[in-house]
Amino acid sequence: MSSKGKKREQLTLEFADNALLLAIGGSQHRNFVHIEKSLNVRVDVRGNLVSIEGAPEARERAAAVLCSLYARAETGDSVSAAEIDSEIRFATQERDDKPARDFGQPSIKTATSRVIRARSPAQAAYLDLMRTHPLVFGIGPAGTGKTYLAAAYGAHLLYERKVERLVLSRPAMEAGERLGFLPGDLKEKIDPYLRPLYDALFDTIGDKATRMMETGVIEVAPLAFMRGRTLANAFVILDEAQNCTSAQMKMFLTRLGEDSRMVVTGDASQSDLPGGRAEGLNEALTILSGVEGVATARFSDKDVVRHPLVGRIVRAYDGQARGGELPARYRKDVSGE
Repeated sequence: MSSKGKKREQLTLEFADNALLLAIGGSQHRNFVHIEKSLNVRVDVRGNLVSIEGAPEARERAAAVLCSLYARAETGDSVSAAEIDSEIRFATQERDDKPARDFGQPSIKTATSRVIRARSPAQAAYLDLMRTHPLVFGIGPAGTGKTYLAAAYGAHLLYERKVERLVLSRPAMEAGERLGFLPGDLKEKIDPYLRPLYDALFDTIGDKATRMMETGVIEVAPLAFMRGRTLANAFVILDEAQNCTSAQMKMFLTRLGEDSRMVVTGDASQSDLPGGRAEGLNEALTILSGVEGVATARFSDKDVVRHPLVGRIVRAYDGQARGGELPARYRKDVSGE
């Protein structure tokens, strides 16, 4: 593809394959319409030429999005609404420490035909930290992909045979409820607490996850079962760490064995501990700040990759918690006025 030229408020791109360009646009060019609304530009497609009208900065961003989507299509990947949103985030979100852009390419493989990509600059930086540090904290609101990406990267290490096991754990704690006695054997009792980890595994690995769990290559267990163990040659994930006490957090972190890596994910604003204090997580972040080999990836509401409404919900709750009045645009979002 190449830039053909600029006219006052227009930028024109030329793509080699007209069929790929049509695939990117989707049915009735709905994907181009989505880009227009998101970046406040006008996109016009004629054959293998795409003209973009709008403010200079908006034009450049739209061009970057289209070029990235075309590169994905060239590798044979489908282009979904989620992929488009991720490229828009990369184009619009500016950060001082810009992550390596190679995460937009097929680089995180969890199985022979499975590829996982970052969907925001924060996710790309998170993956980069997991590559380079033995202990990483992923901190931020719900829906930012903290647990999903950790599970995907652990599956990637298994696929590359860089670790022998994948160990996932979380505290067995009800979300503000008291469930009482649960029927069944031990596995049946604890499975409801671990379901989010199962979901992430099956989505990143597929049906092979069942066989891997049966053979012990993948282990999913409550935090209480970690005491006294040494986890060597493994990728270890602690999810929902905001529900760990200080003693539990110290116990878990010291399970790290030879040739192992660990990721701890949590959202301090959603602790189910008495008083809503994420004491174990917050204390660990303070004590381990600056320790060699330890890194922290922080996410914000801008990094939410679930339904667009989730980001607005997070911002609304954060604004209420700070005791301030929400900006008018957020009030409109949540009230529907």
